[in-house]
Amino acid sequence: MEKPTSTARPLPPAGASGILIALLSSAVFGLSGSFAKSLMEAGWTPATAVGFRMGGAALVLLVPALIALHGRWYQVRQNWKTILLFGLVGVAGCQFFYFNAVERLSVGVALLLEFLAPVLMVLWIWFRSRRRPGTATIFGAAAAVVGLVLVLDLGGDLRVDPLGIAWGLAAAVCLAMYFFITAKQNDTLPPLVLTTGGLLVGAGTMVLLGLTGLLPTGFSTADVELAGWVTRWWVPLIGLVLLSTVLAYVTGIIAARALGPRIASFVSLTEVLFAVLWAWLLLSELPRTIQLVGGALIVTGLVLVRSDKHTDLPDTGAEAQATGADQVTGQRRS
Repeated sequence: MEKPTSTARPLPPAGASGILIALLSSAVFGLSGSFAKSLMEAGWTPATAVGFRMGGAALVLLVPALIALHGRWYQVRQNWKTILLFGLVGVAGCQFFYFNAVERLSVGVALLLEFLAPVLMVLWIWFRSRRRPGTATIFGAAAAVVGLVLVLDLGGDLRVDPLGIAWGLAAAVCLAMYFFITAKQNDTLPPLVLTTGGLLVGAGTMVLLGLTGLLPTGFSTADVELAGWVTRWWVPLIGLVLLSTVLAYVTGIIAARALGPRIASFVSLTEVLFAVLWAWLLLSELPRTIQLVGGALIVTGLVLVRSDKHTDLPDTGAEAQATGADQVTGQRRS
């Protein structure tokens, strides 16, 4: 990554607006945990919430994806394995495990566990290549591990659910695999098509596992509580589909195109902060002080890992978006 010629210049209009759009993307992404938890507290199972989220978003994006594929259906045939793996792991697995973690943990703690994915990637690359990562990466990974211990608050009076921790770490593993999958994406496949196909595969997987009884399913039409207000069940469901999925991905890809992959990936870290804020406002969840300190350490560690140019990490979410962003206008984060 080349050093900027000047650090004193203000951001150009496109850069400033890009940051605002990136923050909007992080803000609406951060809403997903609160929306999902309100549904699960009303009787929804994680599998059902994930299935509705993915299926609903896929239907919304299906028409734009078909337009992008006009005359280029061979792209699907060439990349069907990538689409299938992306849908099973990067979409269905990641969201299902995260929602299961949210069911047992606070939204902030669950998301912080998931965001340990880059640290897991560093450890895996180190193990496979036997090549020592950069100093910043080592310090970043150490900070994230210390932060994880503080987030779990093992010595506190309030015990963190061990199964919830396992679900959160499983989400981190799936997220790490998602980053590797998107980094290997064939540039001939538009990100919008990959995302829509992955959502359809993920939704179909949840439906299949539910029909076979391998995953518990169930939903409720009882009213839910958000921000101290009692509202209808479809309000958080619509928010989960349109805001936390469709709008979040669309604004994410626009931000990646405006800012470039590196800056966009850093701004995306604010999703953790937004998730904690939304959980506090909508669910009255606020982590303990020691957990907030741990969360700050995890975010600091991730910043160090992502800023280390000597670490051979594949593109992260926003970086993977930018890889093929110019192929289709208005694509979502993939």
